[in-house]
Amino acid sequence: MKLLTIETRQYLTYYHSRYQQVEDLGVELYVLNGEGTPDFWPAERYRLVGTKHIDDMIDQARAWHAEEQFDGVITFSESAVIAVAAVADALGLPGIGVEAAVNCRNKYLMRRSHARHGVPHPQFRLAETEADARAAAEAFGYPVILKPTMGAGSNFVFRIDDAQELELRFAQAIDGIQDMFWAVSEADGVDLGPQSLIVESFLDGREFLIEALAWDEELYLGSVVDRITTEGDTFDDDVHHAPTSLSPEDLTEVHRVVKAAAHAQGLRRSVMHAEVRFHRGKPYILEIAARVGGGGLDEIARVTAGYDPVRAVADVGRGVRPQVGHYRPTGTHITSMCLLCDAGVVRHVDVPADVSGSDDVFLLKITARPGDLIRRPPDGNTILGFLGTTGDSQESAYRRMTEFASKITVTFEDDPSED
Repeated sequence: MKLLTIETRQYLTYYHSRYQQVEDLGVELYVLNGEGTPDFWPAERYRLVGTKHIDDMIDQARAWHAEEQFDGVITFSESAVIAVAAVADALGLPGIGVEAAVNCRNKYLMRRSHARHGVPHPQFRLAETEADARAAAEAFGYPVILKPTMGAGSNFVFRIDDAQELELRFAQAIDGIQDMFWAVSEADGVDLGPQSLIVESFLDGREFLIEALAWDEELYLGSVVDRITTEGDTFDDDVHHAPTSLSPEDLTEVHRVVKAAAHAQGLRRSVMHAEVRFHRGKPYILEIAARVGGGGLDEIARVTAGYDPVRAVADVGRGVRPQVGHYRPTGTHITSMCLLCDAGVVRHVDVPADVSGSDDVFLLKITARPGDLIRRPPDGNTILGFLGTTGDSQESAYRRMTEFASKITVTFEDDPSED
């Protein structure tokens, strides 16, 4: 089996571990990058277009497909979802279609699809100016959420509690999205919808992250994870626990809402990462992305629910229904976290052997490399890496995770103690 994976603009080597997982399934994986480096993947299975214009990417993919006869086109990159849909259409391979892909990427168009189909969602307004944002906040009532229409990774997503804070955060966000990686890495030559900010009403309950699968008229919740972070005015410090604490009755309601939202966005055969937040006891959809969740959510799904999202990507990409059932936890407790550090240019990351070699660690991924620039809010949200531990309970897993995280150290290029 041959699959083609695409990044419109190469994101360091962040997806290499996912690519290796696909190859471990027995797949010959070919990589097409719009913009990137020439040595990214083995030369015989790698092509660099040199541009991220969709016509050029399609031309290169079509020529390569004529030689190799790919079985499907996939991606793990948020900013390549639309490009993959366009390439799959052009090559006559399974895909979600460009319209659904745009609905899944542009948060404003996503919200409009939810509204049209009666899916529970926060109130929302497009905010192209500060005056637009102020009017929306006054209509909804503070606090509100400000976010980019084409964002990812919680970059420039803010909780705002008053008009003074809105003025500050709007200026930071509207300036920040001009060169934010996820906003400028989409394929050129595609109508992406409004490129600005939206204001949403605040949902006051707990948040849950879901790896799911849509297949025709059915929707499967493969994995459900609790977000246990203590929230502030940014959303950059995710800590998760699984199995979920949701009751069977709440899970039934979550399934109903995720299924309605997926179908509203046009997803009928797709892997997906869904985020749901409760408000006054009822689940509301935050977003659904037509890709696997980032960080270690794929490994969490395997460990705590017996669901393999990466295998599902490979199957759906070639038009085969994955082997998946409805959510059934394995009973293993985990906690996981995004590893964060100060801002600066990384010189070295030290992970002690008692951390990397521990049997309690099921997830350890350092994504930052020497020379990488770490951005912190309000200037961005660069993740150092990911750490996850197992335990007999949430409490024991969490204690182990925080102990290990404290042992991982970062030095920066401008640290005089390292000279």
